[in-house]
Amino acid sequence: MRILLLAPALLLAMTLPVLAIGTMERACLSSNRQASSRSLCNCIQQAADRTLSASDQRTAATFFKDPDKAQDIRRSDRSSHEAFWERYTRFGALAQKYCAR
Repeated sequence: MRILLLAPALLLAMTLPVLAIGTMERACLSSNRQASSRSLCNCIQQAADRTLSASDQRTAATFFKDPDKAQDIRRSDRSSHEAFWERYTRFGALAQKYCAR
């Protein structure tokens, strides 16, 4: 009897689209920028997935709430920050190329 009750819920769950949202997409959607949209934020996530590691994405996602942090990393003399900034610049170029309206 229990199986019969669970079958419709299981069937429904299997037909719903997966709503996996990445780190960058979530940060973009939660930003209060007027230009952000679901399609733009999804495109940004796709560019990030192609160019940034998960760790890089977590760092870059913080820039949506605190843009000054980006400048701090950009001006930093730490080699890890310099390497990150190179990857982030490649991400930005890709996102700009493919996500421009």
